[in-house]
Amino acid sequence: MALILNKKKIAVIGLGYVGLPLAVEFAKKYSVTGFDINEKRVSQLKCGNDLTLEITEEDLLSVLKEEDNASHGIFITDKLDDISSSNIYIITVPTPIDKHRRPDLTPLYKASETTGKVLKKNDIVIYESTVYPGVTEDECVPVLEKVSGLKFNEDFYAGYSPERINPGDKEHTVSKIKKITSGSTPEAAKIVNELYASIIKAGTHLAPSIKVAEAAKVIENSQRDINIAFVNELAKIFKLLNIDTNDVLQAAGTKWNFLPFKPGLVGGHCIGVDPYYLAQKAQEAGYHPEIILAGRRLNDSMGAYVADEVVKQMLRNGIQVMNSEVLILGFTFKENCPDVRNTRVIDIVRKLEEYHINVCIYDPWANPDEVMHEYNVECSSINIKEKKFGAIILAVAHKQFLDMDIHSLIFENSVLFDVKSVLPEQLNAIRL
Repeated sequence: MALILNKKKIAVIGLGYVGLPLAVEFAKKYSVTGFDINEKRVSQLKCGNDLTLEITEEDLLSVLKEEDNASHGIFITDKLDDISSSNIYIITVPTPIDKHRRPDLTPLYKASETTGKVLKKNDIVIYESTVYPGVTEDECVPVLEKVSGLKFNEDFYAGYSPERINPGDKEHTVSKIKKITSGSTPEAAKIVNELYASIIKAGTHLAPSIKVAEAAKVIENSQRDINIAFVNELAKIFKLLNIDTNDVLQAAGTKWNFLPFKPGLVGGHCIGVDPYYLAQKAQEAGYHPEIILAGRRLNDSMGAYVADEVVKQMLRNGIQVMNSEVLILGFTFKENCPDVRNTRVIDIVRKLEEYHINVCIYDPWANPDEVMHEYNVECSSINIKEKKFGAIILAVAHKQFLDMDIHSLIFENSVLFDVKSVLPEQLNAIRL
């Protein structure tokens, strides 16, 4: 393994929200090959165009190289042969759940098969995808062994360093977030840790084993999910008591150790998914995770809850619900980000449609084609100023919405529901 220390040649498998920023950061110091099976994505990146908006055109073009022969920089490809000379493979593919909310390891299996085809003696394969404890060594490594014909911890080695990317966050970027690292042997762990330490300004934490690193990652988002579920439950309780939840949270927040969580929709590819990975492993071990699954159920119910509250208020205001026009501002899973994966705004849409309401979705960040493909709903690009709505739901706090003239879009008795509690007080919006 000492040979690897002389010259590191890195391949990053999967160039999405996680893989691309990581590859670009490594490319400032090492020779990197970025590999993705999506030909369209590869073509866009070669032109400096990142549709996820995580990397600017200027930053991407500054590290791009046309041929895979420079001492540093990134060569982007969808050709397997182009990564065959690498000695460190970093896998950054999604880990979704299926329609039954069970972990779907298909992307990891396929990425492991791809890597196994080019794996050589003394190579290291590092996984960054969020998984439950044991996936790297018990699920992925056997695939690498089978495809490559090599022996784990004799011919090749593994590492796990969980991603901590926060889509749309331009402050907490890759190099500024402390990185957990681990390896399948002490020597491999040392190399993996040194590799990340060379680009992560915030430093690294070397975990004692791969399973510890996997567990640490999966509980990060599970903990956040549970805390949000608690304040979502509080919001429902305080609504019945006619108390403003945000006023309560501000008052409670004056205590030094009160955690500043706010109610809202919980979607995306991390917080709304990762707890199911931990729950699955717990159940396999014979334990039923009460709190984790209760938190998931509560958070998954919030979209329908918002829709029901809007309809109730429409009725109180004398607005005919059936065939009424309701505008939803925002469809992505979080503000100022084009990512629509696992957005829970769709739950609001579906529930409103059950009342035979005409729902108009407006989101300047979302790709209408992607929204239609993933959810079979139309994300309108029409001029919403040309009509008025019986209700408006601000579901995502995009910066464009904060300066909108919302008064021009509503009738005197229209309902305005502010899921994110960001609209000015004078609008008298109902808050979650």
